[in-house]
Amino acid sequence: MTEKVLVTGGVGFIGSHVAEFYAEKGADVTVLDNLSRENTARYNWNYLRENYAITLIRGDIRNQKKVEELIRNKDLIVNCAAQVAVTTSIENPREDFESNTLGTFNILEGARNSEKDPTIIHCSTNKVYGENVNELEVEKKKNRYVFFDKKYREGIPENFSIDLCEHTPYGCSKLAGDIYMQDYAKLYGLKTGIFRMSCIYGTRQFGTEDQGWLAHFAISTLQGNPITIYGDGKQVRDVLYITDLLNVYDLFKENSKKFRGEVFNIGGGRENTVSLLELLNILEEKIGKRSKITFEDWRPSDQKVYISDISKAK
Repeated sequence: MTEKVLVTGGVGFIGSHVAEFYAEKGADVTVLDNLSRENTARYNWNYLRENYAITLIRGDIRNQKKVEELIRNKDLIVNCAAQVAVTTSIENPREDFESNTLGTFNILEGARNSEKDPTIIHCSTNKVYGENVNELEVEKKKNRYVFFDKKYREGIPENFSIDLCEHTPYGCSKLAGDIYMQDYAKLYGLKTGIFRMSCIYGTRQFGTEDQGWLAHFAISTLQGNPITIYGDGKQVRDVLYITDLLNVYDLFKENSKKFRGEVFNIGGGRENTVSLLELLNILEEKIGKRSKITFEDWRPSDQKVYISDISKAK
């Protein structure tokens, strides 16, 4: 029997790759997206429409009736729909909450009342750990920060404290959705998997200052556009290529009964880290030119170092 898959936020960077991945596996894929990021949405919508037999629907996960209608007969739901910019969440916290928390709740309720027992893969974020990550002592090197405490040499684990710190509205809304996903697994037996992602990169990523910084730096360098760095540029993140993420999702799908309600930190781990300054140096070496760089104040709750401890996922 053909597997029926719903991808919310399915013309975004990650969502479009998820849709493509399962379409190539022969699944009956439906994409729901509100097309809020115009350039990304237009390109990926056309890409999916022209290359795959995917059902593309313009709609919003905040629309409970539409969500329940689409979920009713699905075997797999991959929730990539979200408001993803920290800056936008500060400017408009209500919209951020409704997209990231209420929208996630609608998906869970739709699954709870579904004709089937769908697996739900939920795209969460490292921002759920908030400012507590910055309470860890760091050592400043030439082009990067490193954790001073060897306890965190492998990165931040899933049981790292989320309490008593600033998260920004984005971190709060994603954390609320994250916890709802965990609770619906425990209370109602839903097969949810929560993936707290670090920096994912790959093709068809149209990065901006607010989101997708690796792509933003690369595109800006290629086009000769200036780049603004918020902070000193020594911030470090672990990075993971999109196809590796898709394989993780699919592995969870195949084992969702066993791991229902589990939380996984997902990224490149300590072997695949880069700072902002280091990436600029890599781009200059590969492309042969360097954008004009300006520095501005640190953004709220920007983590000096975030590395995913991926030992649980392994």
